[in-house]
Amino acid sequence: MTNIILLGPPGAGKGTQAQKLVDQRNMVQLSTGDMLREARTSGTEMGKMVAGVMDRGELVTDEIVISLIREKLEAGGDHGGFIFDGFPRTLAQADALGDLMTEMGHKLDHAIELAVNDEILVERILGRAADAVAAGGTARADDNEESLKIRLMAYYKQTSPLLGYYYAKGDLTSVDGLGTMDGVASEIAAVLDEFDPSVSGWTAIVLPCNNFDFACAQYLDLSGARTSTGVPRRQSWPVDFSAKALWLP
Repeated sequence: MTNIILLGPPGAGKGTQAQKLVDQRNMVQLSTGDMLREARTSGTEMGKMVAGVMDRGELVTDEIVISLIREKLEAGGDHGGFIFDGFPRTLAQADALGDLMTEMGHKLDHAIELAVNDEILVERILGRAADAVAAGGTARADDNEESLKIRLMAYYKQTSPLLGYYYAKGDLTSVDGLGTMDGVASEIAAVLDEFDPSVSGWTAIVLPCNNFDFACAQYLDLSGARTSTGVPRRQSWPVDFSAKALWLP
């Protein structure tokens, strides 16, 4: 089971990529908006609380969202893991989610940023909106240049600090969010498969280093086709020397 967070500004394609992961890897997308709408019509005590808050036009608290996520984690099921989409948005929410995951015996495997150039992103969204209208459809009311700039500013003020937060934890990976949908999906797949033994066939063997507090890793292709030494993402990290093998986080 793999748990990930998708990060990126509005219009970067997080929802599209989340749906691909749902379809291709049987993952569960935890979208804040979807969970709130589902709770509102559920008839449960939590649902009634959510409905009351939304009906009064108030902001749903972090505590309510965390409670909804807890319900999803507790539900279990046979799936490939969770995709957090739209949450966390702030550092406080990231701390709360991390505490919840630890409490319930889960871990976050990757925070994946869909990196984009703002000017190109705005041009792309405006172009898609124009194409939709030209084809007889409708565009989102906020798919205009002024609204997009406001949404981007809100993202950079509130949510972009999460990039540094997850980078410091060693969980952040960036992919090119301006590629084709399939191209971006392939980059995300490469991140998820990097240390998945069912896909990559790689294992890490613990070897002693000069510093007795740490260990180095030698990577062996289980097919015997090739070998590689070194640590691709971290130089070293604490391990139990009695361990026979080590999977990198």
